Amino acid sequence: MEVKHGIQVHVFNLYTDGAGNPDLPEKLRQAKPTQRPEPTPAPARPAQKGEAARERMSICVLPFANMSGDAEQEYFSDGISEDIITDLSKVSALHVISRNTAFTFKGKPVDVRQVAGQLNVSHVLEGSVRKAAGRVRITAQLIDGSNDSHVWAERYDRDLNDIFALQDEISHAIVDALKVKLLPEEKRAIEKHGTKNVDAYNVYLMARQARATGFEGDNRRNEVIVRLCRRATEIDPNYADAWALMALAEMLLRSAIARDSDGGLAAAERALSLNPELAEAHAVKARILSEEERHKEASKEIEAALRLDPESHEVNKCAAVLRFRQQRLEEAIGYFEKAVALEEMDFASAGLLITCYTAVGDREAAKRAAQIALARAEKVLAEDPNNGSAMGHGSDALAVLGQAERAKEWMGRALLIDPENLAMRYNFACALAIHLKDRDAALEMLGPVFEKIGAGLFNHSKVDPDLDPLRDDARFKAMLAAAEKRLELTS
Repeated sequence: MEVKHGIQVHVFNLYTDGAGNPDLPEKLRQAKPTQRPEPTPAPARPAQKGEAARERMSICVLPFANMSGDAEQEYFSDGISEDIITDLSKVSALHVISRNTAFTFKGKPVDVRQVAGQLNVSHVLEGSVRKAAGRVRITAQLIDGSNDSHVWAERYDRDLNDIFALQDEISHAIVDALKVKLLPEEKRAIEKHGTKNVDAYNVYLMARQARATGFEGDNRRNEVIVRLCRRATEIDPNYADAWALMALAEMLLRSAIARDSDGGLAAAERALSLNPELAEAHAVKARILSEEERHKEASKEIEAALRLDPESHEVNKCAAVLRFRQQRLEEAIGYFEKAVALEEMDFASAGLLITCYTAVGDREAAKRAAQIALARAEKVLAEDPNNGSAMGHGSDALAVLGQAERAKEWMGRALLIDPENLAMRYNFACALAIHLKDRDAALEMLGPVFEKIGAGLFNHSKVDPDLDPLRDDARFKAMLAAAEKRLELTS
């Protein structure tokens, strides 16, 4: 479960020399590492750095339009778009805008030159997908962002069983049209598919769509993902990607609510037995081990994930959460910074940066992180007004920025809409405790959380600095003790 203590394309530097208190609180001083990991620049640069960004070809793959005449087929057109993004991302000579950033343009009329300028890319790919009666028709056109001219265009009409070869063909055609060099190992990576079974792939796309369009803390969504991935692996037991996604959803479920489960460990290990180079599987296994406080093993897994895919948003976010749980906050800051830079819609990592910077005494950096978190949460809420996760992190950001009344308004509205969202309640409690200084309200907010809390969130709460103002309160101690006893009985 992603808890805080779990499009404008701008990159904000949260490191400012001389800002804030350089001394760590005593309880964190021993955990301070000698060096903070260097943050990696965001994929999409501010306009003033355009020349440097265009030293290599760059592209935004806009979400392909669903032309099937059936809204239920949206997952398939989105899945095709995402897989093209993934394939092109394997080309080292090509810079590719992330899926979440590209999908902010979904369903909207776009001016290609404006998109290219906003994202600072040289080219834009757009297209459509029609799937019906066992066949698929894909149209695609590659456009030069500087002058709106067509560089390449093609229409494909194939049997649905040829979908994997068709994806390869499209990716190779784009690379050829851009005249970028494709290394032999990159060609092999593009042509490597997790499954050759179209039915398994179709169900997996449904699961991936649920992951992309839902929000953290929604246990119903995670249960749907588990069911879909289980079905995909029944069709193709060797589908590593489906096993890895199942592991992630199972981990989030057990983290949120106490349940008799291995938290996805078996699924993660199955994924790795099928594909030892699947970075996301190493990352989710690291999260699962961390939930069980097996930190040494977790560190080994996340290091493997970082070696395999150092530019993965999910991997860097997992690395940050692990360092946070280990109270290595300076290192966590570096990885959260990188996650924020890699994914312009990630408000949760920005929210976690607020916590880290507050804990190490850097108030100015915490405020800058809050500005990012709030801007991103507001964008998400503009599209999905009922997103409890966005309201949870957004209310915390509002509290940091001195907008206490607005923060409380967000909390009240969110609790009416989604009262069972434990992650959201937890984040509200953190804001009330550390920023709004309302101990009684924070404890009241935490009551329902600790009645159902899972092992992952419980272990998280034990090291979360946002809850430090409550640790000497007898009521909080009683909550922790009761939750720990209940978890021991269910383990």
